[in-house]
Amino acid sequence: MVVAFAVLATVPGIAGSAQATTQGSNGTAVCHLPEQGPLSTEDLPTGSSVLACAAVGRVVTYDGAGVTVPEPGTTVSVDVLAIDGEAHGFSLEVSTDGKVSYALTDVGADSSTAGTDVPDHLTNPTLTAADLSEEADSVDADASDVIADGEAELAEVDTTAAAGACSDGAYKTADRKEYGTYQWYIGDGGMPGGLSRTDAKWAFWDAIDNITDSYNNCGYTDQVGAKHNYLGTTSREADVNSSNQCTSRDGVSTWDAGNLKSGTVAIACSWTFPMPGIKNDLLEADVRYNTTDYNFTNKPTSSCSNKYDIRSVGTHEAGHVFGLGHVGSGHQNLTMYTNSFTCTTKARTLGKGDVLALRSTY
Repeated sequence: MVVAFAVLATVPGIAGSAQATTQGSNGTAVCHLPEQGPLSTEDLPTGSSVLACAAVGRVVTYDGAGVTVPEPGTTVSVDVLAIDGEAHGFSLEVSTDGKVSYALTDVGADSSTAGTDVPDHLTNPTLTAADLSEEADSVDADASDVIADGEAELAEVDTTAAAGACSDGAYKTADRKEYGTYQWYIGDGGMPGGLSRTDAKWAFWDAIDNITDSYNNCGYTDQVGAKHNYLGTTSREADVNSSNQCTSRDGVSTWDAGNLKSGTVAIACSWTFPMPGIKNDLLEADVRYNTTDYNFTNKPTSSCSNKYDIRSVGTHEAGHVFGLGHVGSGHQNLTMYTNSFTCTTKARTLGKGDVLALRSTY
């Protein structure tokens, strides 16, 4: 989808409250944004200036998700794991001169991966916004993960209606790569499955390892150079709120759990440094599980009922962190399928397309 940009005129077909750029009396551009509430991609269209429009810090929404307009020289992306089997998410890039552009699908425009890691240029880190995303330490929104004695964990199996994981080479990548080492923390509040922070650390670690080590049962060796490092716990929270909006980033990559829109199992917010002609360099990536509407388990068994596997969901989200996009209908056996299934561990194990996607980037 291409978003139109009008110069010196009102954008055709957009309501009067929408953004338009007009010529001021002194020859400067004058922006007209709604004074309150989220903006649409038509309010702040491709080519407009976040500086002239004073749009930094405003929220832009698209397809049920949103991002907070970042400072110039930053791209922000939101990826939603939803129960409807559809891909939801988009990216908003602000060039160093303040100009806006969008990627409204998760296919990256840049394919070259020959870049280098750049220092994080965040000069004014923010704390977690005072919104409904916060959960107190004493609140455990997800039931504790109690496993009956003697119950065995479910085996990793393919979905019979879809192509086998090892024969399905479908994949998509985003305009994003971790050129260095992904440094991450565990955030504040309750964890999925009612896990302790220590147990959550190992569950998240294993999920991220599944991506960085190309864990699969298809015989593919690990040829992926992606790296990660756990740095500990933090009082910070993932920079995402209950409206599925990426808030202003705080410079800390955080995994946690909390309140998201119903229909959303988990969400990843990523911020990158734009690198024209090659994939953008990852600056920060936060992941949140929706423990308000859904229950999670770290060990699905035969008695599992309507619980999502923590490590399967985590492996999918880690895929987004390291630049993988969604694949849709017919590819249910791949980790990066748009939906996550309850009471199964199969998404912990990468399929052919998942491995090929990582190899194409790393």
